[in-house]
Amino acid sequence: MAALTLYDRPDCPYSKRVRRVLDVLEVDYEEIIVPEARSDRDELDALTGQRGVPVVVDDDHPDGWVADSSEIAEYLKTNYDQRAATAE
Repeated sequence: MAALTLYDRPDCPYSKRVRRVLDVLEVDYEEIIVPEARSDRDELDALTGQRGVPVVVDDDHPDGWVADSSEIAEYLKTNYDQRAATAE
C-alpha cells in the first residue's frame, strides 16, 4: 500500500515537479488525477478545504496533507530522503 496519496493533474507543471521528487526519492505513492475543472474537485475540497493541485496526503503530517509544490518538495526531502538518513 502506498505511503502517500498525490492529488494532481497530468498537465500541471507543479504536479510534474512533485512527481519527479517522489520518483527521485523512490517514494511509493498513489496518484489520483483530479478533474480538470476546479469546480469538479469536490473530493479534494472535502479533504483539504482547497481545490488546487498538487496536494500530498500523508497521515504522518500534522495536518494530514501538504499543498504547494515547493512545500511538498521540502516536506518530502525532509521526511522521505533515505539517502540523507543513512548518511548521518
